[in-house]
Amino acid sequence: MPQQHIEIVEKPWGREIIFAHTDKYVGKEIVIHAGALLSRQYHRKKDETVYVLAGPLILEIGRDPIERLELEPGKAFHVPAGTVHRYIAPEHADCRLIEVSTTELTDVVRLEDRYGRN
Repeated sequence: MPQQHIEIVEKPWGREIIFAHTDKYVGKEIVIHAGALLSRQYHRKKDETVYVLAGPLILEIGRDPIERLELEPGKAFHVPAGTVHRYIAPEHADCRLIEVSTTELTDVVRLEDRYGRN
């Protein structure tokens, strides 16, 4: 059985470890440093589900109003395409997630970004 190539992608908020990338799905471990946050974003096509390994994860969902959820380790959340969302690590702890998604990795529409990315 062939060994899967693992790709580590450094981000301003932490890193992504892509451990599976096929023509049907992508699997990642996402590490968000304490107090860091991803962009407020949505995907046109990409559909994803996250599973919290260590955290908690603070999840912002929606535009107006923005709903704020706190997911403890062992909890999962599905983010369908078109859903505005943001992942945040609390000030006191890193957050680690598993994300399983469809393959559209560059399908990111950023609405707000602390790090000045488009």
